[in-house]
This record gives sequence, structure tokens and C-alpha cells, in this order.
Amino acid sequence: MKKLLIGTAALAMFAGAAWAASHSVVRLGTEGAYPPYNYIDDSGQVAGFERDLGDELCKRAELTCEWVTNDWDSIIPNLVSGNYDAIIAGMSITDEREEVIDFTQNYTQPDPSAFLGREGAEIDMANGVFAAQASTIQAAYIAEMGATLVEFATPEETIAAVRNGEADAVLADRAYLVPIADEDAELALVGESVLIGGGVGMGLRESDGELRAKFDAAIQSMKDDGSLNALIAKWEIGEGF
Repeated sequence: MKKLLIGTAALAMFAGAAWAASHSVVRLGTEGAYPPYNYIDDSGQVAGFERDLGDELCKRAELTCEWVTNDWDSIIPNLVSGNYDAIIAGMSITDEREEVIDFTQNYTQPDPSAFLGREGAEIDMANGVFAAQASTIQAAYIAEMGATLVEFATPEETIAAVRNGEADAVLADRAYLVPIADEDAELALVGESVLIGGGVGMGLRESDGELRAKFDAAIQSMKDDGSLNALIAKWEIGEGF
């Protein structure tokens, strides 16, 4: 029994060492096009709420991390294929996504999705045309409601569709749309916000349970000491924990 216990402990230590060696640098994948969650600043670096959050999580988990940008429509396939080790890109936790990847616990509460249209526009789900970024919970919501959906690869293209009359409104996270409405007198939040999704978490490969556990623990520590709520307030993401 003693030899068995020693052998088991040795295997555990070996597995831990092997994991550490394979994750000498943890690559964080983000879109870099969805402020305030993530965007590219004037110096060409990833910035925003998730940059601040990701850097702090890596510090608490004692991980060396680097940032990688990837188009939204291929962000999950490129995680699975190994181009980076975790997604931190405003990705809502959904059952459909959990069939392909794992998630940490949520680091935001579910953020209301809002409609942005021309000032004075009304939301008509029966006859209207609505823009959304492809492969998002907002696109799925519009499709489920039976409304006419036009999908675009980037958030900027959804806004352009409203401006050029291709769509009556865009549905996206309220935190993303509010600054756009504030800066453009011709655009405004219209209709009522809707609550969809289960909050935002980090996406990881199903085989990386140890890495997920490290990030889970770091997220929980930020919840416990209030630092996560401070970041949420700083970036005006929504309600804290």
C-alpha cells in the first residue's frame, strides 16, 4: 500500500510538471473588436475590460500569458485546434458552446442585450430586419423569434448596416451599444432590452481541466476581494457580483 501511495504521488507530481512544461506560456485568444470588453488601442495592443481582467487572472494563477487576436467566427475552432489556450472575448456561456468547449465560472453577470436603431425607430419583430454579429447569442435570439436576421462577421458591420438602411436595428450587448448611441445623434437605443445568455466566461479545451481550475480559482478570488466588481464598474460592463 505504501509503495502504491508513493507511486500515485509520483505520478501526480509528474503530471503536474508535464502540464506546467506544456503551458510555459498560456495564450489568451480574444477578438479585439468589441469594446469595452476588448479592442485594439492606438499602440496596437489589446485593451479593455478583458485585458485588465486577463492580466490579473494570470498574475493570480502564477501563469505567464500572451495575447492573441482572432476573428470571432473562427475563435472556437482555433481554440480547439491549439492556436491558443483560452478564449477571453466576451463569450457568453451557452449549452451549445459547452458541447464543444469547457467554460470557467462566469466573470460577468448576464449583460442585457439592447437594440440600436435610428432615433425614433420602433422594434417590430414580425416585420423588421435585424442585424447581429454571426455566431452570437443575439443572432440566435433573433432567429428564434422568427424575425428577419442579417448576420455580419464583425460588430462594426452590424452598426454600418443600420446606418445605411440595410437593417432596422442591431441587437448586441448593451455595454457595447451605449457609447455608440452617445456619440451619434442619429442613433439611439430603441425598444426594450432583453436578457439572454448565462454571463461571460473563459472558454477552454475540454482536455485542459487543470488550466480551467487555475482560472476558476483566480476568478473566485477576484469575486471574493471585490476587485472583479471594481473592474466591472470601471469599464461599465453591467451589474457586479
